[in-house]
Amino acid sequence: MAERLRAQGHAVSVVDEVLRDWCVRAGRLPRPEEAEAIAREQEARVDAAPGDLVIADTTALMVAVYAALLFPEGRFRQFLQASQRRYHLTLLMGLDLPWAADGLHRVGPQVQSPVDALLREQLQQAGVGWRVVYGQGEARTLAALEAVAAVAPWAWSVPIPADTSGRWARLRAQCEKCGDADCEHRLFTGLSDPSAPPDPARVGSLDR
Repeated sequence: MAERLRAQGHAVSVVDEVLRDWCVRAGRLPRPEEAEAIAREQEARVDAAPGDLVIADTTALMVAVYAALLFPEGRFRQFLQASQRRYHLTLLMGLDLPWAADGLHRVGPQVQSPVDALLREQLQQAGVGWRVVYGQGEARTLAALEAVAAVAPWAWSVPIPADTSGRWARLRAQCEKCGDADCEHRLFTGLSDPSAPPDPARVGSLDR
């Protein structure tokens, strides 16, 4: 995504996952009481990133999920929801790719679907709209860029083919695989108003 957007002349920053670096250094997952500092550092790096487009892989929301905090009431939960609402676009990675161990905080394929459900629940409670990204390789990148075009047409434009019926048929089939087709159809169309270009635009990527 960053390479494509830079080729359009945009200054793009990519903020990597603070949690991953923390796990590498510590050799373990963080304890619940350690998660808030990691989450705040993730958002601080996003805030400090230069450019007119900032891509965060990932956001504070994923820190809380992997730390098994399960969003208790109080200050940290309020911070998580408020910080996610600041992103102009949230991309939720579809579960159409095979699960792969990373030797760090991805426990196993059996937790992928529950984590996906938890993310959707928390995004809904926070009042955050999101776009699910499906596809393999190049198709996945283009799907993410289409989502960018929907909220920031000044950053990326998508040519509209004469006949889009085949594409939407494929999207419907992919939605049905997620287990909540009605929700997915609603989210694909419930995007933000793109009329006012943000400065900078923030894109958060959530990957289980």
